[in-house]
Amino acid sequence: MLIDGDAKADRTFIFAHGAGGAMDAPFMNIVARGLAARGIRVARFEFPYMAARREGRRTGAPDREPVLLASWREAIAQLGIEDSVAIGGKSLGGRMASLIADEQRVRALVCFGYPFHPPGQPERVRTKHLASLATPALILQGSRDPFGTADDVAGYTLSRSIRIEWLTDGDHSFKPRAASGMTLEQNLAKAIETAAEFIRQH
Repeated sequence: MLIDGDAKADRTFIFAHGAGGAMDAPFMNIVARGLAARGIRVARFEFPYMAARREGRRTGAPDREPVLLASWREAIAQLGIEDSVAIGGKSLGGRMASLIADEQRVRALVCFGYPFHPPGQPERVRTKHLASLATPALILQGSRDPFGTADDVAGYTLSRSIRIEWLTDGDHSFKPRAASGMTLEQNLAKAIETAAEFIRQH
């Protein structure tokens, strides 16, 4: 695990990586360090397929869902279930966290770029469990994310426990086009500040 922030912090966020980026990918580093600077202890871990890639033992697709969920449960157990624990992740990591958030009785869920559907396949939605999610949840989503744009999400049935914060003209990693007048740094700063506030509230 990678730990950022004060070990005595009264809030802990367990943060999982996306399908293609390791736990120390640039996006993960920026978010983890940004949250830590705001008084939240951040713990990062890797799914087995990514750990194997790091060691040069494997390439290819992520592990199957049961393995990913088991990894999430192990990470939560390793850190201990406390009133102060929130979970979430980038894309795949956040989606897997959303599947076990209620089961694990965590305080909050934060997803950075939720993969509502595969790019170019809006009919293959991954939202069934989100309709009944009880855990307070924040989804930070680029408004033109190919995994779920603002127009796409407007048609979904989502639990009232879910709050969506749109990042102006952002793609799946929140990067906007130059013509938007926004920068990646601005969108990331907004995402980090919003996530930190949400975690502190819950």
